[in-house]
Amino acid sequence: MTKVLLDTDIGSDIDDAVCLAYLLAQPQCDLLGITTVTGEADRRAMMASALCKVAGADIPIFPGADLPMVVAQKQPAAPQAAALDRWPHEERFPRGEAVEFMRRTIRANPGEVVLLTIGPLTNAGLLFATDPEVCSLLKGYVLMCGVFSQSAQGSRPLEWNAVGDPHATAICYRAHPPLHRSVGLDVTRQVTMDADQVRSRFTTDLLRPVLDFAEVWFREARGSITFHDPLAAVTLFDQGICSFEKGTVEVELADPERLGQTVWTPGEGCHEVAFGVQPDRFFEHYFSVFR
Repeated sequence: MTKVLLDTDIGSDIDDAVCLAYLLAQPQCDLLGITTVTGEADRRAMMASALCKVAGADIPIFPGADLPMVVAQKQPAAPQAAALDRWPHEERFPRGEAVEFMRRTIRANPGEVVLLTIGPLTNAGLLFATDPEVCSLLKGYVLMCGVFSQSAQGSRPLEWNAVGDPHATAICYRAHPPLHRSVGLDVTRQVTMDADQVRSRFTTDLLRPVLDFAEVWFREARGSITFHDPLAAVTLFDQGICSFEKGTVEVELADPERLGQTVWTPGEGCHEVAFGVQPDRFFEHYFSVFR
Protein backbone atom coordinates (compact mmCIF):
# COMPACT_ATOMS: atom_id res chain seq x y z
CA MET A 1 0.00 0.00 0.00
CA THR A 2 1.20 3.48 -0.88
CA LYS A 3 0.09 6.23 1.50
CA VAL A 4 -1.05 9.27 -0.49
CA LEU A 5 -2.09 12.82 0.36
CA LEU A 6 -3.96 14.44 -2.55
CA ASP A 7 -4.07 18.20 -3.09
CA THR A 8 -6.49 19.08 -5.89
CA ASP A 9 -8.43 21.84 -7.65
CA ILE A 10 -11.20 19.41 -8.59
CA GLY A 11 -14.06 21.22 -10.29
CA SER A 12 -12.19 23.18 -12.97
CA ASP A 13 -10.51 20.82 -15.44
CA ILE A 14 -12.30 17.45 -15.34
CA ASP A 15 -9.07 15.46 -15.03
CA ASP A 16 -8.95 16.03 -11.25
CA ALA A 17 -12.16 14.04 -10.78
CA VAL A 18 -10.84 11.39 -13.17
CA CYS A 19 -7.71 11.21 -11.01
CA LEU A 20 -9.53 11.01 -7.67
CA ALA A 21 -11.75 8.20 -8.95
CA TYR A 22 -8.62 6.28 -9.90
CA LEU A 23 -7.03 6.72 -6.47
CA LEU A 24 -10.23 5.59 -4.74
CA ALA A 25 -10.39 2.47 -6.95
CA GLN A 26 -6.66 1.66 -6.84
CA PRO A 27 -6.26 -1.26 -4.39
CA GLN A 28 -2.64 -0.31 -3.68
CA CYS A 29 -3.55 3.25 -2.63
CA ASP A 30 -4.06 4.21 1.00
CA LEU A 31 -5.58 7.67 0.53
CA LEU A 32 -4.95 9.44 3.83
CA GLY A 33 -6.69 12.69 2.98
CA ILE A 34 -7.75 15.24 0.38
CA THR A 35 -7.15 18.98 0.43
CA THR A 36 -8.68 21.38 -2.09
CA VAL A 37 -7.24 24.60 -3.46
CA THR A 38 -8.18 27.80 -5.36
CA GLY A 39 -11.56 29.55 -5.70
CA GLU A 40 -14.60 27.93 -4.11
CA ALA A 41 -12.46 25.46 -2.19
CA ASP A 42 -15.57 24.40 -0.23
CA ARG A 43 -17.47 23.42 -3.39
CA ARG A 44 -14.42 21.53 -4.58
CA ALA A 45 -14.44 19.65 -1.27
CA MET A 46 -18.10 18.77 -1.90
CA MET A 47 -17.18 17.25 -5.25
CA ALA A 48 -14.44 15.18 -3.63
CA SER A 49 -16.95 14.10 -0.99
CA ALA A 50 -19.42 12.94 -3.67
CA LEU A 51 -16.82 10.60 -5.16
CA CYS A 52 -15.76 9.31 -1.75
CA LYS A 53 -19.37 8.49 -0.88
CA VAL A 54 -19.85 6.52 -4.10
CA ALA A 55 -16.63 4.65 -3.30
CA GLY A 56 -17.78 3.99 0.28
CA ALA A 57 -14.57 5.63 1.52
CA ASP A 58 -14.37 7.73 4.67
CA ILE A 59 -11.55 10.07 3.67
CA PRO A 60 -10.75 13.30 5.56
CA ILE A 61 -11.38 16.32 3.30
CA PHE A 62 -10.15 19.84 4.02
CA PRO A 63 -10.81 22.95 1.91
CA GLY A 64 -7.55 24.85 1.61
CA ALA A 65 -6.44 28.22 0.29
CA ASP A 66 -8.94 30.06 -1.93
CA LEU A 67 -6.44 32.70 -3.04
CA PRO A 68 -2.82 32.60 -4.30
CA MET A 69 -0.03 33.98 -2.13
CA VAL A 70 0.65 37.14 -4.18
CA VAL A 71 -0.90 37.22 -7.65
CA ALA A 72 -4.56 37.66 -8.53
CA GLN A 73 -6.86 34.65 -8.60
CA LYS A 74 -7.07 33.06 -12.06
CA GLN A 75 -9.56 30.36 -11.05
CA PRO A 76 -12.33 31.85 -8.90
CA ALA A 77 -15.03 29.20 -9.46
CA ALA A 78 -15.58 25.43 -9.68
CA PRO A 79 -18.03 25.12 -12.61
CA GLN A 80 -18.39 21.33 -12.48
CA ALA A 81 -19.93 21.63 -9.02
CA ALA A 82 -23.13 22.41 -10.95
CA ALA A 83 -23.64 18.63 -11.20
CA LEU A 84 -23.45 18.09 -7.44
CA ASP A 85 -27.21 18.01 -6.92
CA ARG A 86 -27.32 14.54 -8.46
CA TRP A 87 -24.91 13.02 -5.93
CA PRO A 88 -25.01 12.85 -2.10
CA HIS A 89 -22.13 14.73 -0.52
CA GLU A 90 -21.04 16.44 2.67
CA GLU A 91 -21.55 20.20 2.77
CA ARG A 92 -19.60 21.24 5.86
CA PHE A 93 -15.86 20.87 6.29
CA PRO A 94 -13.23 22.17 8.72
CA ARG A 95 -11.91 25.53 7.52
CA GLY A 96 -8.40 26.85 7.90
CA GLU A 97 -6.97 23.44 8.76
CA ALA A 98 -5.82 22.04 5.40
CA VAL A 99 -2.12 22.90 5.69
CA GLU A 100 -1.98 21.80 9.34
CA PHE A 101 -3.69 18.53 8.37
CA MET A 102 -1.04 17.93 5.70
CA ARG A 103 1.78 18.75 8.12
CA ARG A 104 0.35 16.59 10.90
CA THR A 105 -0.28 13.61 8.62
CA ILE A 106 3.22 13.65 7.14
CA ARG A 107 4.85 13.96 10.56
CA ALA A 108 2.74 11.08 11.89
CA ASN A 109 3.95 8.84 9.03
CA PRO A 110 7.62 9.77 8.49
CA GLY A 111 9.11 8.39 5.28
CA GLU A 112 5.80 6.82 4.22
CA VAL A 113 3.63 9.50 2.55
CA VAL A 114 3.62 10.57 -1.08
CA LEU A 115 2.25 14.09 -1.53
CA LEU A 116 0.47 14.31 -4.89
CA THR A 117 -0.40 17.85 -6.02
CA ILE A 118 -2.59 18.22 -9.11
CA GLY A 119 -3.65 21.86 -8.85
CA PRO A 120 -2.09 25.27 -8.19
CA LEU A 121 0.46 24.90 -5.44
CA THR A 122 -0.72 27.32 -2.75
CA ASN A 123 -1.41 24.68 -0.09
CA ALA A 124 1.86 22.86 -0.70
CA GLY A 125 3.79 26.13 -0.81
CA LEU A 126 2.32 27.18 2.53
CA LEU A 127 3.16 23.76 3.96
CA PHE A 128 6.83 23.92 2.94
CA ALA A 129 7.16 27.59 3.89
CA THR A 130 5.76 27.14 7.41
CA ASP A 131 7.47 23.80 8.13
CA PRO A 132 10.62 23.51 5.98
CA GLU A 133 11.62 20.20 7.58
CA VAL A 134 8.41 18.42 6.58
CA CYS A 135 9.50 17.79 2.98
CA SER A 136 12.38 15.62 4.23
CA LEU A 137 9.82 13.46 6.06
CA LEU A 138 7.96 12.59 2.86
CA LYS A 139 8.46 9.38 0.94
CA GLY A 140 8.11 11.49 -2.19
CA TYR A 141 6.52 14.51 -3.79
CA VAL A 142 4.83 14.08 -7.18
CA LEU A 143 3.37 16.98 -9.16
CA MET A 144 1.33 17.42 -12.30
CA CYS A 145 2.99 20.69 -13.11
CA GLY A 146 5.09 22.55 -15.64
CA VAL A 147 6.46 22.14 -19.15
CA PHE A 148 9.99 20.80 -19.53
CA SER A 149 11.00 19.81 -23.07
CA GLN A 150 13.67 22.06 -24.53
CA SER A 151 11.67 22.71 -27.72
CA ALA A 152 8.58 23.64 -25.72
CA GLN A 153 10.56 25.92 -23.44
CA GLY A 154 11.80 27.80 -26.48
CA SER A 155 8.21 28.86 -27.19
CA ARG A 156 7.80 30.06 -23.59
CA PRO A 157 4.84 27.88 -22.67
CA LEU A 158 3.03 28.30 -19.39
CA GLU A 159 1.24 25.50 -17.53
CA TRP A 160 -1.90 26.23 -15.48
CA ASN A 161 -0.90 24.68 -12.15
CA ALA A 162 2.50 26.37 -12.22
CA VAL A 163 1.17 29.85 -13.05
CA GLY A 164 -1.89 29.65 -10.78
CA ASP A 165 0.34 30.59 -7.85
CA PRO A 166 3.88 31.13 -9.21
CA HIS A 167 5.39 32.09 -5.85
CA ALA A 168 4.08 28.90 -4.27
CA THR A 169 5.39 26.98 -7.28
CA ALA A 170 8.86 28.41 -6.66
CA ILE A 171 8.72 27.35 -3.01
CA CYS A 172 7.71 23.82 -4.01
CA TYR A 173 10.59 23.44 -6.47
CA ARG A 174 13.06 24.69 -3.87
CA ALA A 175 11.96 21.91 -1.50
CA HIS A 176 14.14 18.81 -1.31
CA PRO A 177 12.11 15.70 -0.44
CA PRO A 178 13.69 12.27 -0.98
CA LEU A 179 11.90 12.08 -4.36
CA HIS A 180 10.79 15.17 -6.29
CA ARG A 181 9.05 14.12 -9.52
CA SER A 182 7.08 16.16 -12.06
CA VAL A 183 4.81 15.07 -14.90
CA GLY A 184 4.40 18.06 -17.19
CA LEU A 185 2.06 19.27 -19.89
CA ASP A 186 4.33 18.23 -22.76
CA VAL A 187 3.87 14.57 -21.71
CA THR A 188 0.30 14.56 -20.40
CA ARG A 189 -1.00 15.94 -23.70
CA GLN A 190 -0.24 12.53 -25.21
CA VAL A 191 -3.02 10.79 -23.22
CA THR A 192 -6.40 12.04 -24.44
CA MET A 193 -9.85 10.57 -25.02
CA ASP A 194 -12.72 12.12 -26.95
CA ALA A 195 -16.16 12.66 -25.45
CA ASP A 196 -17.78 9.66 -27.13
CA GLN A 197 -15.05 7.33 -25.85
CA VAL A 198 -15.43 8.77 -22.36
CA ARG A 199 -19.19 8.17 -22.41
CA SER A 200 -18.72 4.58 -23.54
CA ARG A 201 -16.04 3.74 -20.98
CA PHE A 202 -17.08 5.68 -17.86
CA THR A 203 -19.78 3.17 -16.94
CA THR A 204 -18.76 1.77 -13.55
CA ASP A 205 -20.37 3.08 -10.35
CA LEU A 206 -17.39 5.23 -9.41
CA LEU A 207 -17.00 6.74 -12.87
CA ARG A 208 -20.67 7.70 -13.29
CA PRO A 209 -20.44 10.85 -11.13
CA VAL A 210 -17.22 11.69 -12.96
CA LEU A 211 -19.14 11.44 -16.23
CA ASP A 212 -21.78 13.83 -14.84
CA PHE A 213 -19.03 16.31 -14.00
CA ALA A 214 -17.52 15.69 -17.44
CA GLU A 215 -20.76 16.61 -19.18
CA VAL A 216 -20.39 20.11 -17.69
CA TRP A 217 -16.87 20.16 -19.10
CA PHE A 218 -18.11 19.04 -22.53
CA ARG A 219 -20.83 21.71 -22.56
CA GLU A 220 -18.08 24.32 -22.38
CA ALA A 221 -17.21 23.42 -26.01
CA ARG A 222 -14.58 20.88 -25.02
CA GLY A 223 -14.81 17.65 -26.97
CA SER A 224 -12.24 15.58 -25.14
CA ILE A 225 -10.46 14.88 -21.86
CA THR A 226 -6.72 15.02 -21.42
CA PHE A 227 -5.65 12.77 -18.55
CA HIS A 228 -3.09 15.20 -17.10
CA ASP A 229 -3.59 14.45 -13.41
CA PRO A 230 -4.39 10.72 -13.72
CA LEU A 231 -1.07 10.20 -15.51
CA ALA A 232 0.81 11.70 -12.56
CA ALA A 233 -1.17 9.48 -10.17
CA VAL A 234 -0.60 6.31 -12.18
CA THR A 235 3.18 6.79 -12.00
CA LEU A 236 2.93 6.11 -8.26
CA PHE A 237 1.88 2.54 -9.02
CA ASP A 238 3.47 1.79 -12.41
CA GLN A 239 6.65 3.77 -12.82
CA GLY A 240 7.33 2.20 -16.21
CA ILE A 241 4.49 4.10 -17.90
CA CYS A 242 6.63 7.26 -18.03
CA SER A 243 10.35 7.68 -18.53
CA PHE A 244 12.11 10.22 -16.30
CA GLU A 245 15.30 12.25 -16.43
CA LYS A 246 17.20 13.98 -13.64
CA GLY A 247 18.01 17.65 -13.53
CA THR A 248 17.06 20.95 -11.95
CA VAL A 249 13.84 22.96 -12.19
CA GLU A 250 13.74 26.67 -11.52
CA VAL A 251 10.65 28.90 -11.61
CA GLU A 252 10.57 32.27 -13.32
CA LEU A 253 9.50 35.07 -10.97
CA ALA A 254 11.20 38.14 -12.48
CA ASP A 255 9.64 38.44 -15.94
CA PRO A 256 5.91 39.30 -15.68
CA GLU A 257 5.23 37.72 -19.08
CA ARG A 258 6.76 34.41 -17.99
CA LEU A 259 5.70 34.39 -14.34
CA GLY A 260 5.51 30.78 -13.20
CA GLN A 261 7.35 29.26 -16.16
CA THR A 262 9.29 26.12 -15.22
CA VAL A 263 12.87 26.23 -16.52
CA TRP A 264 14.49 22.82 -16.89
CA THR A 265 18.24 22.14 -16.84
CA PRO A 266 19.15 18.46 -17.45
CA GLY A 267 21.99 16.77 -15.61
CA GLU A 268 22.73 16.25 -11.95
CA GLY A 269 19.97 17.67 -9.80
CA CYS A 270 17.29 16.98 -7.25
CA HIS A 271 14.34 16.85 -9.65
CA GLU A 272 12.99 14.09 -11.88
CA VAL A 273 10.90 15.07 -14.89
CA ALA A 274 8.83 12.90 -17.23
CA PHE A 275 9.88 13.00 -20.88
CA GLY A 276 8.06 10.01 -22.36
CA VAL A 277 4.83 8.06 -21.90
CA GLN A 278 3.29 4.84 -23.19
CA PRO A 279 -0.34 5.90 -23.85
CA ASP A 280 -1.74 2.40 -24.46
CA ARG A 281 -0.12 1.06 -21.30
CA PHE A 282 -1.48 4.06 -19.38
CA PHE A 283 -5.09 3.54 -20.46
CA GLU A 284 -4.94 -0.20 -19.83
CA HIS A 285 -3.64 0.44 -16.32
CA TYR A 286 -6.11 3.24 -15.58
CA PHE A 287 -9.25 1.30 -16.47
CA SER A 288 -7.97 -1.97 -14.98
CA VAL A 289 -8.57 -0.72 -11.42
CA PHE A 290 -12.30 -0.29 -12.12
CA ARG A 291 -12.84 -3.86 -13.28
